[in-house]
Amino acid sequence: MRIGVSNMGKGEYKIIVGLGSCGIAAGGNKVYEAFKEVVGKSDVPVTLDETGCMGMCYKEVLVEVIDPDGKSMIYGEVTPEKANKIFESHVIEGKPVVEWIVKADDMQTSEDSFFNKQMRIVLRRCGAINPESIDEAIAMDAYKAIEKAIKTMTPEQVIEEVLNSGLRGRGGAGFPTGMKWKFARASEGTKKYIVCNADEGDPGAFMDRSVLEGDPHAVIEGMMIAGYAIGADEGYIYARAEYPLAIKRLKIAIKAAEERGLLGKNILGTDFNFKIKIKEGAGAFVCGEETALLASIEGKRGMPRMRPPFPAVKGLFDKPTNINNVETYANVPYIILNGASEFAKYGTEKSKGTKVFALAGKIAKGGLVEVPMGIPLKEIIYDIGGGTSSGKKFKAVQMGGPSGGCIPADLIDTIIDYDSVNQTGAIMGSGGMVVMDEDNCMVDIARFFLTFTQKESCGKCTFCRIGTKRMLEILERITKGEGKEGDIELLEELCENIKKNSLCGLGQTAPNPVLTTLKYFRHEYEAHIRDKKCPAKQCKALIEYKVVEDKCKGCTACSRVCPVKAISGEVKKPHKIDSSICTKCGACMATCKFDAIIVE
Repeated sequence: MRIGVSNMGKGEYKIIVGLGSCGIAAGGNKVYEAFKEVVGKSDVPVTLDETGCMGMCYKEVLVEVIDPDGKSMIYGEVTPEKANKIFESHVIEGKPVVEWIVKADDMQTSEDSFFNKQMRIVLRRCGAINPESIDEAIAMDAYKAIEKAIKTMTPEQVIEEVLNSGLRGRGGAGFPTGMKWKFARASEGTKKYIVCNADEGDPGAFMDRSVLEGDPHAVIEGMMIAGYAIGADEGYIYARAEYPLAIKRLKIAIKAAEERGLLGKNILGTDFNFKIKIKEGAGAFVCGEETALLASIEGKRGMPRMRPPFPAVKGLFDKPTNINNVETYANVPYIILNGASEFAKYGTEKSKGTKVFALAGKIAKGGLVEVPMGIPLKEIIYDIGGGTSSGKKFKAVQMGGPSGGCIPADLIDTIIDYDSVNQTGAIMGSGGMVVMDEDNCMVDIARFFLTFTQKESCGKCTFCRIGTKRMLEILERITKGEGKEGDIELLEELCENIKKNSLCGLGQTAPNPVLTTLKYFRHEYEAHIRDKKCPAKQCKALIEYKVVEDKCKGCTACSRVCPVKAISGEVKKPHKIDSSICTKCGACMATCKFDAIIVE
C-alpha cells in the first residue's frame, strides 16, 4: 500500500491516518490529533497526512508510516495512546512496533491473506492518496486517461475500447457499458448528459461511498471520458445525502479540477467542455432505479417511468443521457490509459475485469475488497474474509442486497461472475455481501429484507405496493408462530406475480430474498409453520429459555441481569425462568458462566 506522492520531502517520515467513514467512526480523528500533537513537539521532520478507506475496516484505525527510504508499514487498531508509542518507537528510535503491524513492504503479517487474492483497479488509489489533494492523485496518473482520450482518440475509438474491454455495468444489471455509450452517442440531439448513480442504498453496502471518499478523481475522470464519448458537456453525480464526507470530498475534487483546467471549458487546451454538478438525494431506495433517479434530479418525486424510451434516447430533461454507477466510471480511466486487453485479461469470458465487494455481517475480516471476476465465492469468504466472525458454521451469504438473494453454504464454490451468480437466484448487484452463520434464521432474513423493500416501494405499481405488503404480513405471521398450511405456496404465487408485473427493478427483484430462502431453506419455513419451531432459535415467539438444573450453581448472576425479574431461586440452588414473563432478551444466557441456560 505504497504512497506514490510528490509532497514527501527527502529524509522525512510520513504518517498517514485512515480517515474514511470507517476510520473516523473508529476514532480516526482523535488518532490524527494525537499524532499532530507529538509531531508538533518533535524536531524530527515528519509529514502528517490523511487518506480514505484502505479496505481493512476490521482493523481501523489504520495508520501508515513511511520511512525516509520509502519503506511502508501499516499499523492496525491504533488508538491515541498507541499513536504516541508508534511515534516514539518507530519515528524517534527507528524501531517499528512489530506486534501492531498489519501490513508491511518487507515482512509477512497475519493479515497478508486479506490482500493476497485481491486485484485493485477501482481501488488502486484508495488508501494510497489524500483524497483532498489533486496533486497526489495526479502523481498516481489521475487525468492522464482523459488527456489521452481527447488528444489522441476519437469518441468512437473511446467507445470501441470500452466495448473491447468487456466492462459491464457494476450497478447491478451488468449491461455492457460500451453498448450503453454507443446508444447514447447515436441518439440525436446537441445537448446530452452524463449521470453518475451514487445512490447506494443496500443494507450492508458501502462500495460507492468508500470510492468517493477515497478517490473522487477516478469517478470524475470516468464521467469526463464518457462525456467525450457520447458528446455530452454536462454531468450530474446523484449522491445520497447520508454520505456527507463523500460529498465534501467530491466538491473539493471538482473545485480543484476546475482550477487546474481539467473541468470546465477548453479542457487541456482542446475544444472539449465538461462540467459536473452534485445532486444530493433524500435517501429513497427507489431512486437507485435510473428513471426515478432522473426524475429526482429534475426536482420531481422519485418514481420510475415506463421504458422505452430509454434514458439513452430520452433521459434527463428529455435529453439523451448515459447513466452508470460509481464503480463503473472508476474503471474507465484504467481501461483508456492501459488498454482494453489489460483490463480484459482479468475475469471470465462474459464477465471481465474486477469487482468491488463490501464484506459485512458475520465475517471475521469485514471491509472493502476488489477481486478478479471468476474467483470462487469460497475464497472471498474464507481466504480473504477469514470465515465467520463467530467461528460458527457458515450458512449463507446475501448478495445483491434487498434485490438479491441468499447463496447457501452448499454453493460456496460458485464463481463470481454475472451468469454464475444469477443461476443461484441471487444477483451480483452493486457488490454487497452479508455473511450469515448457523445462528441466522433464514425466514427472519427474508422478513428483514421484505420490510426494507416494502417501506421503500414508491407505491406506483399495485403489485409492488400491495404485493410486498401481503408477503411481509405472511412472513411476520410465520416468524410469530402463526403460520399456516398454504402460506409457502401463497408466498411463491405472490413472488411470481410481483416479479412479472412490477414496473421497475425494485418490484421485479423484491421477491428474490424470499424465493432463494424458499429454494434453499424450505425446511426452515416448514419447521416454523408445522412444528412451531425456529431451527436457528432466533424467532422469539418460537423459543423458550430454560435452566439446566444439574449445571446451575445458584450463583444468582442470571437473576441479577434479568430486566423483568423472570428468574427466581435461592443462592447455591438451581434457578427457574418464568416463561410467561420472560422477554427472551438473552441477557441471562450471556451472563451465565456455567452454560446452565439453554434455548429450546
